[in-house]
Amino acid sequence: MKLKHVAGIALVAVALSGCSTVKGWFAGKDAEAKKALEPAELVKFEPTLKVNRIWSANVGKGEGRIGVRQAPAVADGRVYAAAVEGGVHALDLQTGKQVWEYTPAKEKKKARLRLSGGPGVGEGLVVIGTLDGQVIALDAANGSEKWRARVPGEIIAAPAVAQGLVFVRSNDGRTTALDAGSGERRWFNSQELPSLTVRGNAPVVAGPGVLFIGNDDGTLAALAMQDGRPLWEQAIGTPEGRTELERMADVDGAPVLEGNNLYVTSFKNETMAIEGPSGRPLWSRDHGGGGGLAVSSGHVLVTDGKGTVYGLDKASGAAMWSQQALARRSVTGPAIQGDYVVVADYKGYLHWLQMGDGALAAREKSGGDPVVAQPIVAEGVLLVQNVDGKLTAWRLAN
Repeated sequence: MKLKHVAGIALVAVALSGCSTVKGWFAGKDAEAKKALEPAELVKFEPTLKVNRIWSANVGKGEGRIGVRQAPAVADGRVYAAAVEGGVHALDLQTGKQVWEYTPAKEKKKARLRLSGGPGVGEGLVVIGTLDGQVIALDAANGSEKWRARVPGEIIAAPAVAQGLVFVRSNDGRTTALDAGSGERRWFNSQELPSLTVRGNAPVVAGPGVLFIGNDDGTLAALAMQDGRPLWEQAIGTPEGRTELERMADVDGAPVLEGNNLYVTSFKNETMAIEGPSGRPLWSRDHGGGGGLAVSSGHVLVTDGKGTVYGLDKASGAAMWSQQALARRSVTGPAIQGDYVVVADYKGYLHWLQMGDGALAAREKSGGDPVVAQPIVAEGVLLVQNVDGKLTAWRLAN
């Protein structure tokens, strides 16, 4: 009875102390919870790598928050870059000097075309898609317009060009093959969409006579290049959960084809290695994300939805290392530059990690705006395009 009496006195004392004390307790917990959700502050470290910015260019604005993840493409020593409101630019890879610029003509009583999907490059063409479903093919040599075509949905992924055909993935789940010479439609394949999907599409990846398509239902499909016939389909991320949000499993990052093997990751945080001809899984691991991956001689590099960068063993998928210093910084998919892994974040910072153990090696800023597109590397040059249309090129110092 005595203990119960003491407990009662304690409860009365708390009540008499006023609501401010209780409120303070919960305010502290709320502050801690809020801080746990904030982007990690950048840690200081001693750089072990020097990186030089070799040029920068502005290729247009308009991406903002529409989720198109515009990234440049490289072919024959040129960089081809597009922006929603900036047209298409061809630049010299080594110097950034402009070779040509294409701006779509404005039609009377119509809004100017918003270039959102691309560019895709191949067979002498630069192909770009628009938010209203137009496909525009340009001459890669001089930027002159060769033809236009239309597909039913908006295009927010880069087209692919191979074997005399242009392949376009539109946001309605359809893949369309167009004749590279005329733009005439040859075939199409439709994929049913889930009720809720991530804003974004994986670019079409062309293999020997086969197309690989990352789908919004978490599958990777192989289609025959000449007629669109389905060859196989493999689930990468299983749409599990009680709500539509929990079931989202989109494959939005470009699969990587190396030899006969495919490497692909999904929004469901699954990464898989697949035998390309058969679709047979070689290994699967629960480290992954929607931003795409990169493959080196011994590693598969991937960033998960929490901002952790993983180095997976290429042969088995086992996690060899992880880097958590960039947590909640909306980190892009990785690129490989020399012996380093490169990712970008929501503040425009670029982070170089050592390939062997994931340790931070260098940090630079590409601009003040977020980078959402996966960086690319060509001929040793790293290319990064932010949402404000600023394109920067970086090279490792000797």
